[in-house]
Amino acid sequence: MKNKIKYSDEPMGDVQVVADFLPSPDELAFREDTVKVTIGLSRASVDFFKHEAAKHHVSYQRMIRRLLDAYATRHTG
Repeated sequence: MKNKIKYSDEPMGDVQVVADFLPSPDELAFREDTVKVTIGLSRASVDFFKHEAAKHHVSYQRMIRRLLDAYATRHTG
């Protein structure tokens, strides 16, 4: 650090307490209930998801799973 922080003993003014909005560690460690399936997909579809997943630094399988989850949620009930 180039500039040193200078602290002073002055009033801070109006302070507002903010409610804790961060999820608990238990919520962050949540694991979805998944089922292993074997499915045949076209090469074009797999290549598309692999390309997009690489751009966004995520698993292509996760992208496909989220797409299917969104479709199922949209068309349920």
